[in-house]
Amino acid sequence: MRENAVKKRLAAGGKAFGSMVFEFFTPGMPRILKNAGAEFALYCMEHTGTGFETLKPQFALCRALGVIPLVRVPATEYDLIARALDCGALGIMVPLVDSAEQAQFIVSCTRYPPAGRRGAAFGFAHDDYEGGDVVEKIRMIHDRTLVIAMIETRKGLDNVEAIAAVAGVDVLWLGHFDLTNFLGIPAQFQHPLYRDALERIVGAAERNGKAAAYMAADEALGREYLDHGFRMIATGTDQGMLQNAIQHNIAAWKTSASR
Repeated sequence: MRENAVKKRLAAGGKAFGSMVFEFFTPGMPRILKNAGAEFALYCMEHTGTGFETLKPQFALCRALGVIPLVRVPATEYDLIARALDCGALGIMVPLVDSAEQAQFIVSCTRYPPAGRRGAAFGFAHDDYEGGDVVEKIRMIHDRTLVIAMIETRKGLDNVEAIAAVAGVDVLWLGHFDLTNFLGIPAQFQHPLYRDALERIVGAAERNGKAAAYMAADEALGREYLDHGFRMIATGTDQGMLQNAIQHNIAAWKTSASR
């Protein structure tokens, strides 16, 4: 069975870089990400309306390329978390995590009994349709499954230390826009409340042997958050990057044409 190189690197104190995918679920997307140097593809279901029928082929295409497929499910629900993993994702991100109890439930949905409550089905996409010893498969699945808790509410920030301490949570992901909204400072990313939140999230992650993560819209933001101690960075949004590139070129052409 496949390993999760991203989880292993983060657990060892390293860094991982990839891309979030919101809009472009074409067959070529995993290859494009691979060629660009992405180590993981993080597919978003929360804000896109995307379903598992669309994502399952993406997970399979990632498998062939060595890109680690991850998915942001839209809510803390067993059927969403377990189904994402059964479809072939090697990790899940859950939004709006407010408490250690919620984080414990999330982890339980990714583990088989007695460690959790995930229903058993083997010889499917998640184990590459292969046979083999079930006990060993369960061990490997538990070892490789990456669990990302999004810290993006005031409650989540207040409880970030307890969330980080939950066994099985691997990453604390800063939901930067939502966090500013919940703090009453929408999109004010230089506000002292927000800057303090960054330090609290990174500190909680470091004290508990977890990684802090962030989606950066550009190179400068990625560098800034790496300097803050974030160890998992994704580019995004895919539609935003495409739009910016097109806008840049067309604006340059219009300037040249007006001379």
